[in-house]
Amino acid sequence: MRAHEMISTHPHVRGNTNEALIRCIEECYSCAQICTSCADACLGEDMVQQLTQCIRLNLDCADVCTATGSVATRRTGSNEEVIRRMLEACATACRLCGDECERHASMHEHCRICAESCRRCEQACQEALRSMAA
Repeated sequence: MRAHEMISTHPHVRGNTNEALIRCIEECYSCAQICTSCADACLGEDMVQQLTQCIRLNLDCADVCTATGSVATRRTGSNEEVIRRMLEACATACRLCGDECERHASMHEHCRICAESCRRCEQACQEALRSMAA
């Protein structure tokens, strides 16, 4: 929980943290790493031609998760509308990538792990959105 420790020390936060958003930031960065690793594993599979859509969605999801984590981490000033839009986009990217990885999960363990990570991140984005509406 290093993100919590760091964000809580920010002078504009002063210990008043949004726990759902911090959990989302952590899930975003974790999902980005797992999606990148899954794409790489897909490239190593013998049936790589059948995994091109999975690779594409893995890489798109990784990029969206990384960008969302970065935008949500910033606490100086305010940009709530952009954060909300990023959370929505991230939830969508995770849903699509998770759906695709689930199609391959019975044959590729890396896709099963990735689908689970995408579901956790999607849920965390939705929870962070709800926490910001309050």
